[in-house]
Amino acid sequence: RRGWDFVSTGRGDVPWEECFRALNHIGYDGPISIEWEDAGMDRLHGAPEALAYIRSLNAITPPDAAFDAAFSSE
Repeated sequence: RRGWDFVSTGRGDVPWEECFRALNHIGYDGPISIEWEDAGMDRLHGAPEALAYIRSLNAITPPDAAFDAAFSSE
């Protein structure tokens, strides 16, 4: 009973390209984690579609490090 629902990445109102451009602008080169939640879409369809959408954005410069490496204590 909230005023919004989670939707698959790329199907909602989040300006993803602007977000990545802003991160690139400030020189951020760390990991990026995007949570996928959409109760109205089968995850076997929605998650790969969302990943393909994010990868299609030409504003993204992938980090050199893996996500878990950013939290390494070594």
